[in-house]
Amino acid sequence: MARAAVTGPAADTVGPARSATGRARMAAGDRWELLRALGALILDDPTVTPALSRALGLPEWSRADHTGIFVLDLPPYASIHLGPEGKLGGEGGDRVAGFWRTLDLDPPSDADHLCSLLALYAELGTAAQECVTAAAAARLDHARAVLLWEHLWSWVPGYLAAVAQDPAGKAWAELTGQALRAEAEATPEPPELPAALRHAPEPLDPGCDLAELLDGFTAPVRAGFVLTYRDLLRAGAEIGVGVRRGERRFALRSMMEQDPVATLRWSAGHARRWARIHGDQPDHGAGTGRWWAQRAAATASCLDEMRAGR
Repeated sequence: MARAAVTGPAADTVGPARSATGRARMAAGDRWELLRALGALILDDPTVTPALSRALGLPEWSRADHTGIFVLDLPPYASIHLGPEGKLGGEGGDRVAGFWRTLDLDPPSDADHLCSLLALYAELGTAAQECVTAAAAARLDHARAVLLWEHLWSWVPGYLAAVAQDPAGKAWAELTGQALRAEAEATPEPPELPAALRHAPEPLDPGCDLAELLDGFTAPVRAGFVLTYRDLLRAGAEIGVGVRRGERRFALRSMMEQDPVATLRWSAGHARRWARIHGDQPDHGAGTGRWWAQRAAATASCLDEMRAGR
């Protein structure tokens, strides 16, 4: 993970984001060390973090497990989940980088990676505890609250729900979810939705063409759901179509060409399942969970209408 170079007035209170790798003897109940450790596990090679996994009571990952979840199927970047393109960087990445700059920090190359965000969140909490004045501590606590609601709670609950569907990722996702919910319950809620959701693109429209539909399916903030290649393999087996190897967009196009009605029917069911997943999440953050549930439900209705028109 790239280290944050601290400049300006923040240099007195916020240090570089610290890796938790190898901290197997962290103090029990230390919320900041827990968050750092959970982030480090998804970034570092799992062959160098077995002691950390054991300290957290988590099963150790193989390289195949780690790569399959966090590199191939579910890369943990805010820009993928909150950006209208559903890709690294872009508008979603710029939004996170801008937050780092407001703290007088140079954004690292992986500024929107979940490990970086958790480490920064923990660093702000530690720095606030060490401040000598209440005013300085309040400023850092405010920055931490903004980070939580704008750049973590805005997408991580859904991301964790997706990771938990993989048996290898379930325990980590559950522990990370517990830690994040504890932070949400201890932090005053904001008056409005995160900017990424307030300014999200419009839901999918039944009149959209295939290219726009495929773009929407692979951009969580547009569709309201997470769609992995593993999901597509399951879909192919259920509806009896072949699933092309490679990027999800190309696999989806092939499925639509083989059997558009069945593919739309499966996709609508997938969207409804995600509406229930989001609806079951604690609705902190000015209704963030409700927003995601409504977006997924809108996609399901759109797909039902498209299928009915064929």
